[in-house]
Amino acid sequence: MARPEYDPWVRSILRCPVGRHELLDRTDEHGAPVLECAEDCDGPGRRRRYPWRDGIPVLLVDDADVVTVTVTVTD
Repeated sequence: MARPEYDPWVRSILRCPVGRHELLDRTDEHGAPVLECAEDCDGPGRRRRYPWRDGIPVLLVDDADVVTVTVTVTD
């Protein structure tokens, strides 16, 4: 499923409804497009992922998955 293209200003205003921070374009384990919190949102190393349905990002907390992320720090 392809992610729709939006004007950059539209994409720039999409924010996590919980933490109000930026959302990153990612894909889930099935290859489907999702928007993922750019910062921890549900505790250390935990971020919300919001699905796309019919080409529309669904920014509802009840529809989000919480995933664990590993951040690698390089010197």
